[in-house]
Amino acid sequence: MSSGRRWAVTIGVMTGMAIAALEATVVGTAMPTVIASLGGINHYSWVFSAYLVTSTVTVPVWGKLSDLYGRRLLYQIGIGVFLLGTLLSGLSSTMTQLIIFRAIQGLGAGALVPLGMTIIGDTFTLKERAKMQGYFSGVWGLSSVVGPVIGGFITDQISWRWVFFINLPIGVAAALIMGFALKEPKLTERPKIDYLGAATLMLAISLLMLGMIEGGSSMQTLLAPSNLLILGGGILLLVLFIFIEGRVADPIIPFQLLRNKTVAVSIIAGFFAGVAMFGGISFIPLFAQGTLEMSATKAGSLLTPLMLSWVSMSVIVGRLMLKIGYKVITIAGFIVLTTGFVLLSGFGRESAQWLLYVYLVLIGCGLGLTMLTLLIAVQHAVDRTQLGLATSLSQFMRAIGGAFGVAVMGAVLTSGLSSRLLAGAGASGGRLSLEKAAELASNPNALIEPTARAALPPGVLPILQDAMAAAMHPVFWVAAIVSGLAIAVAFLLPKVELETSVQPNSGVGEKMIMAEQTTINARNQPIAETD
Repeated sequence: MSSGRRWAVTIGVMTGMAIAALEATVVGTAMPTVIASLGGINHYSWVFSAYLVTSTVTVPVWGKLSDLYGRRLLYQIGIGVFLLGTLLSGLSSTMTQLIIFRAIQGLGAGALVPLGMTIIGDTFTLKERAKMQGYFSGVWGLSSVVGPVIGGFITDQISWRWVFFINLPIGVAAALIMGFALKEPKLTERPKIDYLGAATLMLAISLLMLGMIEGGSSMQTLLAPSNLLILGGGILLLVLFIFIEGRVADPIIPFQLLRNKTVAVSIIAGFFAGVAMFGGISFIPLFAQGTLEMSATKAGSLLTPLMLSWVSMSVIVGRLMLKIGYKVITIAGFIVLTTGFVLLSGFGRESAQWLLYVYLVLIGCGLGLTMLTLLIAVQHAVDRTQLGLATSLSQFMRAIGGAFGVAVMGAVLTSGLSSRLLAGAGASGGRLSLEKAAELASNPNALIEPTARAALPPGVLPILQDAMAAAMHPVFWVAAIVSGLAIAVAFLLPKVELETSVQPNSGVGEKMIMAEQTTINARNQPIAETD
């Protein structure tokens, strides 16, 4: 492709990423107004959970289908499904409708980021991709900063429905740009699709994610018979999926791909990174509101320095990776990430608040060093015919890790808060009864809502804040331990000299890269041209 056409493809990918990134930040801002309009506060969390489940379980399927049918077609279909769900969500008249339409929206969202990154892997060389990562990180960083502001403005000045409608012209533009700019060879034969394997995988992951989401409220809920039945069903279906995949000609997830050491190590490290990232970050605003008495807006803004340091480090990493390789950067990133969470676990109510920003910047730098580095490592290790699947599998494992992390850390928090509140009630001299302590442990809204906080009896709020601070420390320790495990996993990454290695996506494969990395130099030839 010409230089102009390749940059048009890049703009199309960034536009598609923008609607996915904005969706993750804008909708949350509008949800209180949505609840006031539609009712159904008891189903509040499912507006997010439905989107999360469907956008996660479809990721490997989108990746595999793009390897079979081409990136452009599947990317446009994904945008189309996403926009259909977006339009219907904006037209919803009940909370049930909104949940269903958000699930449809998630089905399409599962294609946007993985296929976008796959298209970039097809279009640009390793050297070019490494230097361009700042653009893609910038999309997410900018969205995290301006998304809540845009969502609040649209909700207050126009209507919450336009929080959804605003994505329609952006999505249409992304689909049109990709349609005109990305050219692919026509299919010469009809691909065979593993329908049974795809359906079994999606159902298995759906059950596992539902069990983790439902069980994240407390350890008791996590281990409840009904929840264990859901999790058990998911595990059985996962075993069935493995059985099916070993007996079909072209499986959704070919297990020989996992024999590639770089791919296997990268997705395991990505899973741990997802646990730490989504699990740990999800509780930082709650920690700030519950223990430091910050407003929701100020607590949410705590993530801004984290995201900015993430984006900045991603830009730097893109230029370092070609010189020192992805193994060293990944190990260094997980060390920084672990350090950030260890320091955060010791932050208390009496600590200086500027330290909190320092710790969050450390966490952001750790994520910036690891996330895109692992993705590029996976893309560099596989043949072009498996690029879509490998890229989507990397994103998929990170999302699964995030769901697992939120569930486990949520259960740890609730269990710790309950035990510390009951202990605090016993030492409060009658200011906090055991009954009130149990009620606050199951529903600690008084820590977050100013009205409920003001209604607490005198002397109870400090007890509740101390209990929350003490209960939150194990949560961050879990993130630190998982990040520490990722350091050990990262040491298993093969060491590859990227500047002297051939592009694996040209069909050469990792074994030849390792054997001929000192004699073959094709890094300046776009993949689409060398294929």
